[in-house]
Formats: sequence, structure tokens, C-alpha cells
Amino acid sequence: MTRFECDYTQGAHPRIMQRLLETNMEQTSGYGTDEHCERARNLIRHACDHDRADVHFLVGGTQTNTTVIAALLRPHQGVLSADTGHIEGHETGAIESTGHKVLTLPHQNGKITAEQVREAYEAHLNDGAKEHCVQPGMVYISQSTENGTVYNLAELEALSEVCRAYGLPLFVDGARLGYALAAEGSDVTLADLARLTDVFYIGGTKLGALMGEAVVIINESLKRDFRYLIKQRGGLLAKGRLLGIQFETLFEDGLYFEISRHAVSLAMKLRNGIQELGFGFLHNSPTNQQFPILPNELLEPLKAKHTFTTWEKVDHDHTAVRFCTSWGTTEEEIDELIGDLQSLKTGERLPANVLG
Repeated sequence: MTRFECDYTQGAHPRIMQRLLETNMEQTSGYGTDEHCERARNLIRHACDHDRADVHFLVGGTQTNTTVIAALLRPHQGVLSADTGHIEGHETGAIESTGHKVLTLPHQNGKITAEQVREAYEAHLNDGAKEHCVQPGMVYISQSTENGTVYNLAELEALSEVCRAYGLPLFVDGARLGYALAAEGSDVTLADLARLTDVFYIGGTKLGALMGEAVVIINESLKRDFRYLIKQRGGLLAKGRLLGIQFETLFEDGLYFEISRHAVSLAMKLRNGIQELGFGFLHNSPTNQQFPILPNELLEPLKAKHTFTTWEKVDHDHTAVRFCTSWGTTEEEIDELIGDLQSLKTGERLPANVLG
């Protein structure tokens, strides 16, 4: 069985596992105050070309989103997000559990625009009963988006400009940031994110780490007491070095970007192979997530050998599914998946999966 339902089905990149083994018997201080965490912070600051950024390591994406958003908002405020945003549909009301509302905007291919933010803020500002409504207090976007799409530099610059004009902090969920940076045609860098946002995070869980996200804080007002908030939200890992060692390994010689390019390259091979079979796509994704539209009769036979996510029913006879590639995906697995789709299209029975 080959697994394509997400990009964290395997443990961790072998170089990370090796470093964890090599450092296993070291004695270090806890809670992210060790030498590995500090070196990882400096490596990330260098990659972002921002030596004043604060860098904090948390275990997972939902934990990171809830901590950052709760830290940025006052009690009467909510967070503007695309209606497809991860915080809206995939975090079990975690943001609302902190006392804040997710204020959704209609997505445009997974993204929101600067003009939408402007209109939403102006509509609230000019509402005669605005004190009775949740005030927009920040903007949340994902890079890449839930649809696998990517904000280009012009779009980010426009969002940053309108956010700064209205005093709205801009927060970028970077759970799959590496894949966005590696996407063909991407013109955004880590340095751009450090220049244009108030806070963003660099995902590790979905990019080769066992677990972990690196929060990069640019906004000076957010830096104050952020460790208190991490602790309050249950995110201050006692054995913090386990996170630091992983990000140290990912950034000391470009492994993070190598992993990202590998996964995107194989996703593009998969996309091209599926297109050659005559199947269309729900989203035009240049990243590691691909969303082909398949005839319903192919889905169950395909599940006998491959796992994937059923994404959206397109019509009575077709469904969009999602395939994710990762650091551990091999070219042979992509070839097998394309070959099996070709066989099913022509009515052939798939060969038995001897590995179960």
C-alpha cells in the first residue's frame, strides 16, 4: 500500500533521525533554552535575512495557530481568513475555543485579496452598530493554501500594505511553506515573508521532521511575553531540544529546501502523468498537493493499492481527490500510481498488492 493521503505518513528524514540518535545522551537545559535550539534560531534568522526575528519552536500547527492568534487579538476581535482556511475547517473550533471568532471571506482559488480585507475592515468601520459586532483584528493566510495554490509576491505585498494601513497584523500559516517556496514560478522568499508579515511559521511536521513548527515573530509588540503564552497554551515542550535539533538539521545545509524541491518535482510528475491520461484537476496547484477529478468507479479499485483523500464531489459521476507527495515519496511510487490509473481507465484489473 502506498500512502498519498497526507505528507506526514512517514517518520522523519534519515538525517534528522541520525542527529537525534547522535545527540540522545547529551544533557541540555529544557524548554528550548539549549544550544541546539539557539543554533537553529540563528540558522532560521539567517535564512530569513532578519537578525532581530524571534524564533520559537512548537509541536504542531493547530497549537501554533491558536497560540499566535490568541496572542495577537484583543477579547473583542476576530481573525479574517479565507473560508477554506485551515483554522476555519480543520481545527475543531480551536480558535473559537480561545474566545475569538474566525471571520471568513470567500476564497479565490484558496486565497484572499487585499481588496477583500479592505472591504471587510471598512464595512465594519462604517457600521453604525459596530460595537455590537466582532471587530476584525488580524489577517490569517496559508502559504501554500488548502488548495495547494501559492500567493505571489505582488499579492503578499498588497496584503501587507492594506494590513499595515489598518493596523491589522498579518499572520502566515506555513505548515507547507517549503512546498510553496519550491513551486515553479514562485517569486517569494523567506526574506520576503520576514519583510511583509508580522509573524509566520515554518512547518516541520509536513516537511521531514518528526514534529515541530518554527514561529518567526517580526512584530515587536508580539515578541513580549510570547513564551508565557506558549506555556499557557500547553506548547512549551520540556525536552525542547528535540525540536531544535530537527530544525538545526533542516536548515544547516539546505535540507529543508532539498526536501521541498523533491516533493514538488514528484508532484509535477504525477500531475503530468494524470493529465496525459485525460483527467482534469479541481485546482491548479504547483505544490505537493494535487487534486485530480476521477470517475467514481475508479476510486474503490484504486484504494486497494493507494491511500488518498476524497476531497470534493464534482458531479454525480466524478469526485476530486487529493494526492500528497513528501520527502519520502519515490519516483517508483509515482510511476506505479500513474500506471494503475491507466490500467483502471482501460478497464484492467489491478495487480495484487503483495505488500498489503
